[in-house]
Amino acid sequence: MPDTRRKRLERGEVDVLVGATVRFCGDSGDGMQVVGAQFTRASARMGNAVSSLPDYPSEIRAPAGTLAGVSGFQVHFSAQALAVPVDRLTALVAMNPAALRANIPDLEPNGVLLVNQDAFRSDELLKAGYSSNPLEDGTLSDYRVLAIPMVQLSREAVAKLNLTPREADRCRNFFSLGIMCWLFERDLDPIRQWIMARFATNPAAQKGNLTALQAGFRFAETEVSLPRFRVPAGKLPQGAYRHITGNEALVLGLEAAARQTKRKLIFACSPMTPASDLLHVLQLKPHSEVQALQAEDDAAAAAIALGAAFGGAIGVAAASGSGLSQMSEVLSLAVMTELPLVIFVIQRGGPSTGLPTKVEQADLNLAMYGRNGECPLPVLAAATPGDCFHRAHEAIHIACRYMTPVIVLSDVYLAGGAEAWRLPAVESLAEAAWPDMPPATAYLPYQRDALGVRPWATPGMPGYEHRIGGLEKEDGTGNVNYEPLNHERMTRLRSRRITEIAASLPLLTIDDPDGAELLVLGWGSTQAAISGAVQQARSSGHKVAQAHLGHLHPLPTNTGELLRRYQRVIVPELNHGQLRRLLRSELMIDAIGLSKVQGRPFQVSEIAAALMRYSKSNAKT
Repeated sequence: MPDTRRKRLERGEVDVLVGATVRFCGDSGDGMQVVGAQFTRASARMGNAVSSLPDYPSEIRAPAGTLAGVSGFQVHFSAQALAVPVDRLTALVAMNPAALRANIPDLEPNGVLLVNQDAFRSDELLKAGYSSNPLEDGTLSDYRVLAIPMVQLSREAVAKLNLTPREADRCRNFFSLGIMCWLFERDLDPIRQWIMARFATNPAAQKGNLTALQAGFRFAETEVSLPRFRVPAGKLPQGAYRHITGNEALVLGLEAAARQTKRKLIFACSPMTPASDLLHVLQLKPHSEVQALQAEDDAAAAAIALGAAFGGAIGVAAASGSGLSQMSEVLSLAVMTELPLVIFVIQRGGPSTGLPTKVEQADLNLAMYGRNGECPLPVLAAATPGDCFHRAHEAIHIACRYMTPVIVLSDVYLAGGAEAWRLPAVESLAEAAWPDMPPATAYLPYQRDALGVRPWATPGMPGYEHRIGGLEKEDGTGNVNYEPLNHERMTRLRSRRITEIAASLPLLTIDDPDGAELLVLGWGSTQAAISGAVQQARSSGHKVAQAHLGHLHPLPTNTGELLRRYQRVIVPELNHGQLRRLLRSELMIDAIGLSKVQGRPFQVSEIAAALMRYSKSNAKT
C-alpha cells in the first residue's frame, strides 16, 4: 500500500490518513504488549478497522537489552472496511537501543520515531550492537525523532503517589501510550476503563498507570512539535462489533456450538505457546457449557478429548509446534473409532522448538497426512481473527454430523492478532445436525446412514452397547475383523465419508471484476496481505483475481473448475509450497509458488511484486 501522507505538515495542523501503522517495542518487561493491545482497543472503539500483530521473543528469559529479548506489538488501523497491513510503519516506539536496532528498518522515511532517551546509555548501546549513539550520530536523520526521557518524566508524574521505584518505572509504558494517543487522536476513555478494571485489586498500579497515561498525553500537547494524525472512522457494515483476538474467537465458537448442541464440551490442552492461551481464556472466563482441563502433554490432551467424545460430550484439544505430532496416534484412533473430535493447531515456526513465537504455515502436510495407515480427516483453516469463530463453530458441526476428527489450522499471527469483529446474528448460525440413530432393536454400531456415518451411541444407553478400540472393525457389527476384503472395505468407507463432506461445503468464490488471466490463491492468515497486494496491483492497471481457501480437505467441489479458468495461479504461503503441492496432486493444477519462511508474515509489496511480474496486463502509464 503506498504512503498515504500527502506532505510534511507542522505542529497545529492535522494530517488525515487513510490508514496508519504503529509499533510499540522494548524489552519483555517494558509492557509493550499491554499498551499495544490498549492502543488497538482505543482504535477499534473509535470505529477504525484494526489489525494487530504481537511479536514475542522466542526465548522465555532472553537477556534484557539484547536483540533476542525485544518484544513488540504492531497495530494497523484504517478508515477502510478491511484493515490491510502496510509494509512500513507510520510511527515506531522504541524503549531501548535493541528495540530501535531491531525495528528501525520497518519505519517509513519521515516516519515518527519515539524513543526512551533514558535507555540510551553506553552499556545498553553496547548490548544492542551500536558503536555510537544513534540519537547523536545522524543515522536517524530520515525520521522525525522524539527523544524523550520517559523514565524521568514518568517518575516525576507519579512522584506524589508513594510508589516504590520499581512501581514508578513500570508506568513508563503508559506514558509512551499517552504520547501516541495524542499524536493519533485516540480517546483515552477506553484505556482508562481498562486500567480501572485490570488493576482494581492493586490501587497503587491503577493510580500510577492512569497518572502516567494522562501525563504522557499532556506532555505531547505542550512539548511535541509535530502535527497530529487523523484516521477517520471506517465505513464498516452496520452491526454490533467487539475487539477480538483469534484465540478468543476460537473459544467463542466453541461456546456457541456447545450451547446450540446442548452438549457438554470438554477442552484439553498442554501448555505450549501459543495454543495454551486458549486454556487461559477459558479458565479466566469459565462457562457452564465448557470444561477446560490442563493435560501433562499433547497426546494426553487429545486422549482426554477423545474419551469425552466416547462419553457423549464434544471433545476438543489444542496444540502448537510438535504437539500435533504427539497427537498422531490419538487422531488415528479417532478415525478408526469414528468419534467426533476437534483439534485446534496454532501453527508456529519449526521444526522442533523452532521459532515458538513466530508465524509459519508449515503444518498443513502434517494435518493432511501425519498419521499411520489410510487415515483421512477434514482440515479447515481460519483467515482472520474473527474467522476463527466461524471455523471453530463449523468444525464442531462437521465432527458431530460426520463422526470424524477435524483439524482447524490457525497460527501465531491470528492467535494474538485482533480486529473489530461484527457479532453474527444467532439465527445465522447453522443448526446442529446428528447422525441417524436407529432404534435399539435394530442397532449396529457401524451401520451407516445415507452419508455413510455411523450412530453416536454413548455409554449408559440401554440396547446400544458396543465394542470400541483401535483394531479393525467388521462392517456393521463393529466386531474385530482381520479379513483382507473387510479391511479394504472399511478404509474405503472411512475415506468416502470424508469425501462426502465436500457436498455440504460452500463453493469457492473468486473476486474477479475485470476478467483476469492471473489468480492469486491463498489460505489461512495470508488473506490480509493478499488483499492489499491485489488492490495495489489493480491500482497499477493489472488484472488480478483472488480467492481464499478455508476448506483444505476436502476442497470445495468447484475448486478445480474455477482454477482451470486462469492461465496462471499464484499461491503465496508461509512454507515451501505445501498447498501448491496439494493442488498439483489432487487437481493437477501447476500453480506457481510464492514462499516465505522467515517467522514473519508476508509484506503486501512482496506479493504485489509477484503479481505484477506474472500479470500480462499493461500497467497504467
